[in-house]
Amino acid sequence: MTERIKKLREYSIRTKPSLSLERAVLLTEFYSSGVAEKVSVPEARALALKYILSNKEIPVNDGELIVGERGSAPLNTPTYPEICTHTEKDFDVLASREKISFSVSDELYDIQKNKISPFWNGRSIRDKIFRELDDNWKAAYSAGVFTEFQEQRAPGHTVLDDKIYKKGFKDFKKEIEDSISNLDFRNDKYAFKKREELRAMSIACDAIIIYAKRYSDKLYNLAKQEEDSKRKQELETLAGICSRVPENAPNTFWEALQYYWFVHICVITELNTWDSFNPGRLDRHLYPFWKRDIESVLLSKEEAKELLMSFWVKFNNQPAPPKVGVTAQESNTYTDFCLINLGGLDENGNDAVNELSYEILDVIEEMRILQPSSMVQISKKNPDEFLKRALKIIKTGFGQPSIFNTDAIISEMLRQGKSLIDARNGGASGCVETGAFGKESYILTGYFNIPKVLEITLHNGTDPRTGK
Repeated sequence: MTERIKKLREYSIRTKPSLSLERAVLLTEFYSSGVAEKVSVPEARALALKYILSNKEIPVNDGELIVGERGSAPLNTPTYPEICTHTEKDFDVLASREKISFSVSDELYDIQKNKISPFWNGRSIRDKIFRELDDNWKAAYSAGVFTEFQEQRAPGHTVLDDKIYKKGFKDFKKEIEDSISNLDFRNDKYAFKKREELRAMSIACDAIIIYAKRYSDKLYNLAKQEEDSKRKQELETLAGICSRVPENAPNTFWEALQYYWFVHICVITELNTWDSFNPGRLDRHLYPFWKRDIESVLLSKEEAKELLMSFWVKFNNQPAPPKVGVTAQESNTYTDFCLINLGGLDENGNDAVNELSYEILDVIEEMRILQPSSMVQISKKNPDEFLKRALKIIKTGFGQPSIFNTDAIISEMLRQGKSLIDARNGGASGCVETGAFGKESYILTGYFNIPKVLEITLHNGTDPRTGK
């Protein structure tokens, strides 16, 4: 591990996570402007994302090689008031929890009280849902008998496939425009709804490109001021990368990593995806870039490894956004449940383990940080050496990588009616479900607290915590 990575890692694991209202303020500004009332809901959401990405802070941390944070600084996590609005009591809970707490400044209390809550109270998705629940459901929820994550986040175990490594967002935008042109408004009753969604997608493409260009401009300016020649060159290179991706498809290993990271940050900024958004089969996706750069001597293996480690730190810099109400008191985690899959089979049913699979295992072993989570898919066709390498890491007690049976995953998806190719390209995500990567979202919901039912029963129908 290089000195650079040691410093980045140390900062990431030692810094206490803090709450940010930057996103909430920008979102409130946008929806207060009246623009959202003039367009469809999908377009309004896309325009809100564009406003956020055009105005949020774009931090560049000392020595880092991959840029982009969800908040205004590392480990600075935003709130999502359009889904659910935190109360001052929620802030008290988040700041005072013995474990998994967040720093909440007095300024944030003031902003929440005077700007965020007055606008979003009654407007949030959670408020709309709770207006439809009867008193018995509300009482059970308040007691902690069940938690319904859909009312305070958008949990979809969504996994990226290889699309972004083959096309840029200008290519996606062109495909979207073609789809709009081909809509059949005479015979398709959903054509107008489809157009709304497609227009929103096009706006989102513009938003992520704008975000990357802002980083490019900032990095060029930082490079002009940088006195250290090596860091100056790094900043110039990174500025060039951000000027090319994600607008265009990546050409190098570094570009592929930065491209993915821009997508990751923009997805989790647009909506709270806990849990989770995942890069999927990372060794398969990145291997062509890694192999080409190593063979052409554009990168050494040591330089590629440092890029991967810098990439790893970025995941750990994104603590999961905190919950509200009773769920903020009864459950908490910093983990955003981003799960990286290694090994398994390719779409032709062949062993998918490659040199990069082992390099990533080395990174997992050396970094030993909470995020990202990692797993290895093990098939009968994978080499014993791959399994043994994973087991060597596991026996150190770190808890990663987890092990999944590829053949069982494929059989499960085939039973569900998925195609053989989709099943082979799929795997596990989040904490933990299996699915076809790039083809579906696995929505989780309906958390039921059986021990709480027993506790209430033993107290003759009264919740001992609340007395109700």
